[in-house]
Amino acid sequence: MWQQGKNDLESGNSDRPLYPMMLESPQMRWAFIRKVYSILSFQLLLTVAVASVVVFVRPISVFFATTTPGFALYIVLLITPLIVLCPLSYYHQKHPLNFFLLALFTITLAFGVGLSCAFTKGRIVLEAAILTTVVVVSLTLYTFWAARRGKDFSFLGPFLFGSLLVLMVFALIQIIFPLGKLSVMIYGGLAAIIFCGYIVYDTDNLIKRHSYDEYIWASVSLYLDIINLFMALLTLFRAAD
Repeated sequence: MWQQGKNDLESGNSDRPLYPMMLESPQMRWAFIRKVYSILSFQLLLTVAVASVVVFVRPISVFFATTTPGFALYIVLLITPLIVLCPLSYYHQKHPLNFFLLALFTITLAFGVGLSCAFTKGRIVLEAAILTTVVVVSLTLYTFWAARRGKDFSFLGPFLFGSLLVLMVFALIQIIFPLGKLSVMIYGGLAAIIFCGYIVYDTDNLIKRHSYDEYIWASVSLYLDIINLFMALLTLFRAAD
């Protein structure tokens, strides 16, 4: 099963439909999928590069952690991706502005990831990165395999959205009324499960529902799923250590 799904994903077997009753051209859909994963790979590589600079160049993390301007800049970097998402959603079809906004979104988010890793043991970061990679690859292959056999995951949308709202309220409560390491572990575990579901859901949308000009938005969705899964596992392992 896994080998077949891997072969299909790597080779882009364009002669076979990706799911039963597929009306569009498989070749066009495979070209779209390859484009999305190329953009996603660039985002992940850029994130690793920026986060590595933040982690290994110690003055950067010290500046953010110990100075008032550093803290103010950290707040700006936290809210910038949320702000950039607004024009990105509007101009996601306008080239080259969409790629500029995508790069800005990725770099600012990568700084937050890097700062989280900078104050975490290297062993924990490595464990979270390895587990994230294994989970993402496995769930991606499973979704392609399941889609070819007629399974549909669109029903997950409302449940995942509701779960995400509960998770956000849980995080807010944890910030206002800290409940200890156990609650942090529960939060990290629940977040990891939710974003695993989002990986399946967004991959299913990539296969069946995204239009060909939504390549930026499709890559952003998967990128956020992967980054949030990594951060959830990092939170879980850090609390358990």
